[in-house]
Amino acid sequence: MLDRKNIIAALLATCLLTLSPAALRAGVPTEQVRQTADQVLSVLQDSRLKSADKQKERREQIRQIIGSRFDFGEMAKRSLGSNWQKGNNDEQRQFVQLFTELLEKSYADQIESYDGEKIVYGRENVSQDQADVDTKILTKKGEQISINYKLRSAGNDWKVYDVVIENISLVNNFRSQFNRVLANASFAELLKKLQSKSVEIKPVRS
Repeated sequence: MLDRKNIIAALLATCLLTLSPAALRAGVPTEQVRQTADQVLSVLQDSRLKSADKQKERREQIRQIIGSRFDFGEMAKRSLGSNWQKGNNDEQRQFVQLFTELLEKSYADQIESYDGEKIVYGRENVSQDQADVDTKILTKKGEQISINYKLRSAGNDWKVYDVVIENISLVNNFRSQFNRVLANASFAELLKKLQSKSVEIKPVRS
Protein backbone atom coordinates (compact mmCIF):
# COMPACT_ATOMS: atom_id res chain seq x y z
CA MET A 1 0.00 0.00 0.00
CA LEU A 2 1.30 3.44 -0.88
CA ASP A 3 1.58 5.78 2.08
CA ARG A 4 -0.21 9.13 2.27
CA LYS A 5 2.90 11.19 1.58
CA ASN A 6 3.60 9.33 -1.65
CA ILE A 7 -0.03 9.52 -2.79
CA ILE A 8 -0.30 13.27 -2.39
CA ALA A 9 3.14 13.78 -3.85
CA ALA A 10 2.07 11.67 -6.80
CA LEU A 11 -1.14 13.62 -7.24
CA LEU A 12 0.89 16.79 -7.35
CA ALA A 13 3.51 15.27 -9.57
CA THR A 14 3.29 18.44 -11.59
CA CYS A 15 6.11 19.64 -9.37
CA LEU A 16 8.41 16.62 -9.63
CA LEU A 17 9.52 16.62 -13.22
CA THR A 18 12.20 15.10 -15.39
CA LEU A 19 11.87 14.95 -19.14
CA SER A 20 11.84 11.73 -21.12
CA PRO A 21 12.09 11.21 -24.89
CA ALA A 22 8.33 10.59 -24.96
CA ALA A 23 7.74 13.96 -23.29
CA LEU A 24 9.84 15.71 -25.90
CA ARG A 25 7.51 14.37 -28.60
CA ALA A 26 4.32 15.05 -26.65
CA GLY A 27 1.61 17.49 -27.65
CA VAL A 28 -0.01 20.47 -25.98
CA PRO A 29 -1.61 18.70 -22.94
CA THR A 30 1.68 17.21 -21.79
CA GLU A 31 3.54 20.42 -22.54
CA GLN A 32 1.14 22.45 -20.42
CA VAL A 33 1.49 20.00 -17.52
CA ARG A 34 5.25 20.32 -17.92
CA GLN A 35 5.05 24.11 -17.80
CA THR A 36 3.06 23.91 -14.58
CA ALA A 37 5.69 21.55 -13.18
CA ASP A 38 8.50 23.96 -13.95
CA GLN A 39 6.66 26.82 -12.29
CA VAL A 40 5.96 24.90 -9.07
CA LEU A 41 9.48 23.53 -8.90
CA SER A 42 10.83 27.05 -9.35
CA VAL A 43 8.86 28.21 -6.30
CA LEU A 44 10.02 25.27 -4.20
CA GLN A 45 13.65 25.93 -5.08
CA ASP A 46 13.51 29.71 -4.64
CA SER A 47 15.88 30.46 -1.75
CA ARG A 48 13.99 33.66 -1.02
CA LEU A 49 10.86 31.66 -0.15
CA LYS A 50 12.36 28.85 1.92
CA SER A 51 12.21 30.46 5.38
CA ALA A 52 9.30 29.81 7.75
CA ASP A 53 8.15 33.42 7.60
CA LYS A 54 7.73 33.06 3.84
CA GLN A 55 5.45 30.01 4.04
CA LYS A 56 2.25 31.97 3.38
CA GLU A 57 3.73 33.68 0.32
CA ARG A 58 5.23 30.41 -0.94
CA ARG A 59 1.96 28.52 -0.57
CA GLU A 60 -0.04 31.28 -2.21
CA GLN A 61 2.22 31.17 -5.27
CA ILE A 62 1.89 27.38 -5.46
CA ARG A 63 -1.88 27.64 -5.01
CA GLN A 64 -2.17 30.03 -7.94
CA ILE A 65 0.00 27.85 -10.19
CA ILE A 66 -1.88 24.65 -9.41
CA GLY A 67 -5.24 26.43 -9.63
CA SER A 68 -4.47 27.55 -13.17
CA ARG A 69 -4.04 23.93 -14.30
CA PHE A 70 -6.53 22.01 -12.16
CA ASP A 71 -10.24 22.58 -12.77
CA PHE A 72 -11.35 22.22 -9.15
CA GLY A 73 -14.89 23.28 -10.05
CA GLU A 74 -15.26 20.42 -12.51
CA MET A 75 -13.61 18.01 -10.08
CA ALA A 76 -16.05 19.08 -7.35
CA LYS A 77 -19.05 18.60 -9.64
CA ARG A 78 -17.89 15.18 -10.82
CA SER A 79 -17.12 14.16 -7.24
CA LEU A 80 -20.79 14.62 -6.37
CA GLY A 81 -22.11 12.88 -9.49
CA SER A 82 -25.92 12.85 -9.54
CA ASN A 83 -25.96 14.40 -6.05
CA TRP A 84 -24.79 17.67 -7.62
CA GLN A 85 -28.40 18.37 -8.65
CA LYS A 86 -29.56 18.17 -5.02
CA GLY A 87 -28.01 21.54 -4.25
CA ASN A 88 -29.30 24.90 -5.39
CA ASN A 89 -27.00 27.33 -7.19
CA ASP A 90 -25.75 28.94 -3.97
CA GLU A 91 -25.12 25.56 -2.32
CA GLN A 92 -23.26 24.34 -5.39
CA ARG A 93 -21.00 27.41 -5.31
CA GLN A 94 -20.34 26.86 -1.61
CA PHE A 95 -19.49 23.22 -2.21
CA VAL A 96 -16.98 24.08 -4.94
CA GLN A 97 -15.33 26.65 -2.67
CA LEU A 98 -15.09 24.29 0.32
CA PHE A 99 -13.96 21.36 -1.82
CA THR A 100 -11.24 23.50 -3.39
CA GLU A 101 -10.05 24.83 -0.03
CA LEU A 102 -9.77 21.33 1.42
CA LEU A 103 -7.84 20.05 -1.57
CA GLU A 104 -5.50 23.03 -1.62
CA LYS A 105 -4.82 22.69 2.12
CA SER A 106 -4.07 18.98 1.75
CA TYR A 107 -1.80 19.64 -1.24
CA ALA A 108 0.05 22.48 0.46
CA ASP A 109 0.74 20.35 3.52
CA GLN A 110 2.36 17.65 1.40
CA ILE A 111 3.89 19.33 -1.62
CA GLU A 112 6.55 21.03 0.49
CA SER A 113 7.87 17.58 1.45
CA TYR A 114 9.31 17.28 -2.08
CA ASP A 115 12.54 15.29 -1.83
CA GLY A 116 13.81 14.84 -5.36
CA GLU A 117 11.20 12.39 -6.66
CA LYS A 118 10.99 12.38 -10.44
CA ILE A 119 8.31 11.89 -13.05
CA VAL A 120 8.65 10.52 -16.55
CA TYR A 121 6.04 10.86 -19.27
CA GLY A 122 4.58 8.09 -21.34
CA ARG A 123 1.59 7.95 -23.66
CA GLU A 124 -0.50 10.98 -24.48
CA ASN A 125 -3.93 10.42 -26.01
CA VAL A 126 -6.08 13.26 -27.36
CA SER A 127 -9.63 12.75 -28.57
CA GLN A 128 -11.41 15.96 -29.56
CA ASP A 129 -11.66 18.01 -26.34
CA GLN A 130 -10.43 15.26 -23.98
CA ALA A 131 -6.89 14.14 -23.25
CA ASP A 132 -5.00 11.62 -21.12
CA VAL A 133 -1.39 12.05 -20.06
CA ASP A 134 0.29 8.96 -18.59
CA THR A 135 3.18 9.42 -16.17
CA LYS A 136 5.19 7.46 -13.64
CA ILE A 137 6.64 8.73 -10.39
CA LEU A 138 10.09 7.36 -9.57
CA THR A 139 10.79 7.47 -5.83
CA LYS A 140 14.16 7.26 -4.11
CA LYS A 141 13.14 3.84 -2.79
CA GLY A 142 12.86 2.55 -6.33
CA GLU A 143 9.06 2.51 -6.38
CA GLN A 144 7.13 3.36 -9.53
CA ILE A 145 3.72 4.97 -9.12
CA SER A 146 1.53 5.25 -12.20
CA ILE A 147 -0.38 8.51 -12.59
CA ASN A 148 -2.85 9.30 -15.36
CA TYR A 149 -3.97 12.90 -15.77
CA LYS A 150 -7.35 13.42 -17.40
CA LEU A 151 -7.75 16.82 -19.00
CA ARG A 152 -10.34 18.69 -21.01
CA SER A 153 -9.91 21.54 -23.43
CA ALA A 154 -10.75 25.00 -22.11
CA GLY A 155 -10.01 27.53 -24.83
CA ASN A 156 -6.25 27.50 -25.35
CA ASP A 157 -5.65 25.60 -22.13
CA TRP A 158 -5.97 22.01 -20.97
CA LYS A 159 -7.41 21.62 -17.48
CA VAL A 160 -7.04 18.59 -15.21
CA TYR A 161 -10.44 17.29 -14.07
CA ASP A 162 -9.39 13.91 -12.65
CA VAL A 163 -6.27 12.04 -11.64
CA VAL A 164 -6.05 8.24 -11.73
CA ILE A 165 -3.42 6.93 -9.31
CA GLU A 166 -2.53 3.24 -9.61
CA ASN A 167 -5.81 2.70 -11.50
CA ILE A 168 -7.89 4.44 -8.81
CA SER A 169 -9.77 7.58 -9.83
CA LEU A 170 -9.50 10.54 -7.46
CA VAL A 171 -12.97 11.75 -8.48
CA ASN A 172 -14.55 8.32 -8.00
CA ASN A 173 -12.85 7.99 -4.63
CA PHE A 174 -14.33 11.30 -3.47
CA ARG A 175 -17.74 10.43 -4.93
CA SER A 176 -17.90 7.29 -2.81
CA GLN A 177 -17.16 9.32 0.33
CA PHE A 178 -19.75 12.00 -0.44
CA ASN A 179 -22.36 9.40 -1.41
CA ARG A 180 -22.00 7.84 2.02
CA VAL A 181 -22.56 11.22 3.69
CA LEU A 182 -25.51 12.17 1.49
CA ALA A 183 -27.20 8.81 2.00
CA ASN A 184 -28.22 10.07 5.45
CA ALA A 185 -27.83 13.84 5.17
CA SER A 186 -29.04 16.76 3.08
CA PHE A 187 -26.86 18.86 0.80
CA ALA A 188 -26.98 21.66 3.38
CA GLU A 189 -25.82 19.25 6.08
CA LEU A 190 -22.91 18.14 3.88
CA LEU A 191 -21.85 21.77 3.56
CA LYS A 192 -21.95 22.18 7.34
CA LYS A 193 -19.76 19.12 7.75
CA LEU A 194 -17.28 20.47 5.23
CA GLN A 195 -17.29 23.90 6.91
CA SER A 196 -16.62 22.33 10.31
CA LYS A 197 -13.90 20.10 8.82
CA SER A 198 -15.73 17.04 10.21
CA VAL A 199 -15.56 15.50 6.75
CA GLU A 200 -11.99 14.74 5.69
CA ILE A 201 -11.10 14.52 2.03
CA LYS A 202 -8.96 11.41 2.05
CA PRO A 203 -6.31 10.57 -0.55
CA VAL A 204 -6.72 7.75 -3.02
CA ARG A 205 -5.32 4.49 -1.74
CA SER A 206 -4.44 1.31 -3.56
